[in-house]
Amino acid sequence: MPEATNSTEARFKDYAELLNHAAQWKSGLEKVKSAPPAPERTWYAYDILSNLWHIQNLMDQLPDEILSLFGSGHVADIGAADGDLSYFLESIGNSVDLIDWPDTNWNGLIGARELGSRLESKTVSIHEVDLDTQFQLPSERYDLVFFLGILYHLKNPFYILETLARHSRFCFLSTRIARRTADRRLKLEEAPLAYLLAPEECNDDPTNYWIFSAPGLIRLAERTGWNVRATYRVGDTKKSDPSSADHDERMFLALESRYR
Repeated sequence: MPEATNSTEARFKDYAELLNHAAQWKSGLEKVKSAPPAPERTWYAYDILSNLWHIQNLMDQLPDEILSLFGSGHVADIGAADGDLSYFLESIGNSVDLIDWPDTNWNGLIGARELGSRLESKTVSIHEVDLDTQFQLPSERYDLVFFLGILYHLKNPFYILETLARHSRFCFLSTRIARRTADRRLKLEEAPLAYLLAPEECNDDPTNYWIFSAPGLIRLAERTGWNVRATYRVGDTKKSDPSSADHDERMFLALESRYR
């Protein structure tokens, strides 16, 4: 079973040390997940924990004290898949609200519940929340929110970011962005824009909605109650578009709430 610890500040002198611990913990997690979560069910197919390494590019731009948010606080992990990140955060001292919706989760949240059972989790609570409604968060206040790879799947990005700003101190966000339309005719990068996808346009997935330009995503964050403290872009950072698999660009933001 992956090793647990009690405090980020006590264990990790910097974010690089946290990543070293995450790599070791991930190795143990792979053993825990060696058997399927249930008959005829599979684990989420993508590496959620790899986001921690992308976040390093944000942490390098932030004050050292931000590291303290990773331990002994109350965290929301939104769109958490099987909960790999949630259970890692628990292992370093956090209590976590794992927030997802069974209808759109890879395995209907069976994976998250089974993983919690195998890890003997005590401080991760699983909450079924439909983020496309006028939802309420499970807790009144969060020290840190992870909102990674979810925004472009939601119908009302303004509502969710404003809600999170009112109930959170700090947020790491990532989503798909685009520099041009897929036909290359229209530049998106030069203005605060959002592109609305057709139902099957991106990955044949009708739950994909809004693809922002980088200025558009920053404008959205600022208009919903956040200060943008750091940014990082990865993927096709020259010719990205809203829908092509080979022109996929992601933007990571470190956000601090103005409501705190």
